[in-house]
Amino acid sequence: MPSPKSKQIRLAINLLASGRHNASWKTLDEPAGLSTDIDVFVRIARTAERGLLDGIFLADNYAGLADESFKRPFRALSPSVLLAALAAHTSHIGLVSTVPALYGSPVTVAREIASLDHVSKGRAAWNIITSQHPHSLAILGLDGELPRSAKYDKADEFVTIVTQLWESLPPAAIVADAARSAYVDEGLLRPVDFQGDYYRAAGVLGVTGGYGGRRPVLLQAGASEASKQFGSKWADALFTSHWMKPSAQEFYRDVKQYAAEKWHRDPANLLVVPGVYPVLGATETQARQRKADLDDQLDLEYLKGSLAEVLGIDAADLDLARELPYDKIPPSDPDSPAGLARREKVVESARERGVTTRQVLLEYITGGHRIVVGTPQQVADDLTDWIDTDACDGFNFNVDRYLDGLDHIVEWLVPELQARRRFRTEYESTTFRGNLGLDGDLSDAA
Repeated sequence: MPSPKSKQIRLAINLLASGRHNASWKTLDEPAGLSTDIDVFVRIARTAERGLLDGIFLADNYAGLADESFKRPFRALSPSVLLAALAAHTSHIGLVSTVPALYGSPVTVAREIASLDHVSKGRAAWNIITSQHPHSLAILGLDGELPRSAKYDKADEFVTIVTQLWESLPPAAIVADAARSAYVDEGLLRPVDFQGDYYRAAGVLGVTGGYGGRRPVLLQAGASEASKQFGSKWADALFTSHWMKPSAQEFYRDVKQYAAEKWHRDPANLLVVPGVYPVLGATETQARQRKADLDDQLDLEYLKGSLAEVLGIDAADLDLARELPYDKIPPSDPDSPAGLARREKVVESARERGVTTRQVLLEYITGGHRIVVGTPQQVADDLTDWIDTDACDGFNFNVDRYLDGLDHIVEWLVPELQARRRFRTEYESTTFRGNLGLDGDLSDAA
């Protein structure tokens, strides 16, 4: 058994009404209303908290129907509104709201996330995204994508304003002094006065920046060099997508080094949390059968088109029974946009393992995240190996189907990790920052 001092694993879930598998909704009763059914989300949140998981991650495409919305339940509800509702039904688990740092107002985002942090008593997080999907640009009335360098410069200004606004009204400034008829001491305020190339802001936010005087947790995702620089500066945790352990280890080394040397941060306070897609069974055969049963209901022709788009080739060039047509797949720059960076991962993994196009297709349905199939013991072996070889600090689970897939994690995998002394047996804190083990958590003293 590992030493009690073995590194503890951080675990979260990616919240989708039906589950991450594209065909999971076909197996559920009355799936038409899943995207807006609050009762479904409450059951998921309560189950995740029963398993003592760190957080609930609510991804979002910000605006408009995406292509996948026509084939499966989509993300419909505003993340912060949904998470505020879930806060009323939970007491410990973190609530991660995805909001872009390229569109809209930094003031609105600062207020929104700070409000969620107060409503949840210190459990809010902002997942900072810089994606520029065509459907989002279209519905927002924007003409086109920003160049990569400009995109991160603009996002940096956005986050700078948000974090400054969170500090503009210190809790100590609310003196509530009846004798002086003074509720706020103006001399203790820290007004923002920001003038940038993309944004301007001046004044004081009308809400303290976080519950108990601590700012909400910041998260960010991305794999390019620019993204790693940006994330290592701002984020408390980084969401990543790695199929192969060597590339995950390289990413881990890079961002920890950037945090320490470029931004003078303690690298222990920057967590790296890749997505992983676990499929559990009492036996390995049962786990593989569970996945096969769901895979059998997929629309493979549609998915083949999606895979071809990622690979930059024509769908007619894909033969499900053969390997990928590597000679036809154009190379991509390592510092390319996320979609092209994902191409590199797909090609690298498929080539190394010698798998067929059909196998690649059935893996790609996770949105680019690694699949681990097996018993609780086998999955726990895999997860702890990645942790112990400095590939990551934890995992964001893409659950194949809700709610039974999450039940398997909570009732089978979590006890296995607890038996190995790699996962908590009770929450350490009532705040997200505290449960993530991030330094300086003062929220419980509020």
